Amino acid sequence: MIVEVRSYRIKPGKREEFINLFESRAIPAQRTYGMKVTGPFLDVENPNKFVFLRSFPSLEERERMRDAFYGGELWKNELERLAMPLLESYDVILCEASSGCVFDVNNADKPTPQRPTAA
Repeated sequence: MIVEVRSYRIKPGKREEFINLFESRAIPAQRTYGMKVTGPFLDVENPNKFVFLRSFPSLEERERMRDAFYGGELWKNELERLAMPLLESYDVILCEASSGCVFDVNNADKPTPQRPTAA
């Protein structure tokens, strides 16, 4: 299994807006292409950062799934223009799970729960 550890730095004050877009549109879209997405995990020390994991069965499948997602109509015509202006930078660490890995990506297929909105 191949896992991307993706760390995003969002423009100041825009994390909640980005997370809402990520959870409601980007995660479901990525899952339709077969990607397993776990997270987001909000950085408790930096209000402008979050991390998520994206996993694939193999490097070949990673390339195929990424090409399909980023080449797709939703990304090109909507998500890219909404997400990229909110993003300051991002880093990706590409990992391979060891044979003893205990990380459970099966829960990545569960629906994303709705976040409460601020009153």
